[in-house]
Amino acid sequence: MTHTSDTSNRTFKRLTCGPLPEQLAAELRELSANARNGSLTAEAEKLEVEGPFTGETIGWVGAGTEDDVEQAFARARRAQRSWENVPVSERKAIFLRFHDSVLRNRDLLIDMVQLETGKNRASAFDEVMDVANNARYYAQRVARLLKPKKRRSALPILSKSIQYHQPLGVVGQISPWNYPLTLGISDAVPALIAGNAVVAKPDSATPFTALLVFKLLYEAGLPRELVQLVTGAGRVVGTAIAERCDFLMFTGSTKTGKILGETVGRRLVGYSAELGGKNPLIVSADTDLDYAARGVVDACYSNSGQLCVAIERVYVEDAIYEAFLAAFVDRVKAMTLGAGFGWEVQMGSLASADQLDTVVGYVDDAVAKGATVLAGGKHRPDLGPYFYEPTVLVDVPEDAKLRREEVFGPVVYIERVEDLDRAVELANDTSYGLNASVFAKPSTAHRIAPAIAAGSVSINDGYTASWCAIENPMGGMKESGVSHRHGDDGLLKYTAMQNVTEQRFMSIRGPEALGRKTYANIMTAALRAGKAFKILP
Repeated sequence: MTHTSDTSNRTFKRLTCGPLPEQLAAELRELSANARNGSLTAEAEKLEVEGPFTGETIGWVGAGTEDDVEQAFARARRAQRSWENVPVSERKAIFLRFHDSVLRNRDLLIDMVQLETGKNRASAFDEVMDVANNARYYAQRVARLLKPKKRRSALPILSKSIQYHQPLGVVGQISPWNYPLTLGISDAVPALIAGNAVVAKPDSATPFTALLVFKLLYEAGLPRELVQLVTGAGRVVGTAIAERCDFLMFTGSTKTGKILGETVGRRLVGYSAELGGKNPLIVSADTDLDYAARGVVDACYSNSGQLCVAIERVYVEDAIYEAFLAAFVDRVKAMTLGAGFGWEVQMGSLASADQLDTVVGYVDDAVAKGATVLAGGKHRPDLGPYFYEPTVLVDVPEDAKLRREEVFGPVVYIERVEDLDRAVELANDTSYGLNASVFAKPSTAHRIAPAIAAGSVSINDGYTASWCAIENPMGGMKESGVSHRHGDDGLLKYTAMQNVTEQRFMSIRGPEALGRKTYANIMTAALRAGKAFKILP
């Protein structure tokens, strides 16, 4: 790749991958053996799983078929009929035990996530925190959320109305490779605790993380048949799940999300999807410059930039543009890059050859069309097959593909703006609306944040603040998704609301002896009085 920066004269700190931790190696052998004999996944054609740190095969699982999915749904439906009658208190206890097991097995889970994805250790730890947080949150909330609730009716004395939440049945889950722990189970937690079964397809590149974390859930007391994991190709297993489930939870690309949406839509089945993003970040002139430079690094390069909510474009007010750019680029150039299971690495590998090719293609296209590389911009095969330096671009022309398309890698472009109004205008100039960020004084940030068309906006943080605000539902606007995860919505979406209303004493149409016109006149007067005195039904 050709570029005009001075990074060829700089070197990132190189860190190399040592041998596998002993417990991780033992767990991988056990999970691989279970996959081979079919006790955890379908017996089928072999799918090799690669470790991105080295590019070597770390194990294999079966390639599920449509028949495997059919059988999985049959088993899950049988289990669900019993599970929905298990008291909520018992379900809660299982997930609180699971919470403790996740924290107890923290290092093993982190190791497995790193092995399958190539991410750095801090990014893998984020997944452990998220799973434990979700399990505890929904375990503590489920009794209140599912408790039958009295609701008002048009004639409170004559009617008694109760709202119930019934489980939907079997939820289908299709999860991606970039967060195999978080997205492999955190969406399943509220579905299960609400009384549903789950048939899940983990990504073929990262199946062992899912196998491991569900193993911990089984050990915590979840009935084994209640969750069915079927590994395999999305076009086979994913399609078969979408054609059979009672609700579909999907995380992945907007293109695939639209296809799955059509599939479940034809069946009038509920659907929740977190899709792509081209997430903007605005830096105001009144921000704390040093704090912002550090925060933007985290926002752009956590998980090697391979997350839907990562920041890919930054708009900086003119008054501080040069100072911010210098501080930011210095921090990027100082990042540690490498493989291994130590905590000192700031950014790990990309996940695969396909990801590397995608990132290289986007950067090469931008540079060929006139963009300038201020940091990074290079493949680093000396560190491992799929390493790519964290990259900063400026002067990105309008016809460069990465101006509007999601890179899903460690690449960000910086742009100068004359004021915050222009920054908001540019932030909204996209078909996506998943995540955004504002670094500014709180008063400034709270003024402009609601004007940004994104499902979540973090202030003085890239994305973790809004993600960790677990009581607040989170989802995408525009082509970035439908429905929400987190909050009450994150559980109730897996239920069917049921209205059960008892009519008492007499018909809501009035006494039989009362003339229809007289009854209509009385009810009309009552409705007018209700409005005048602000009486709710």
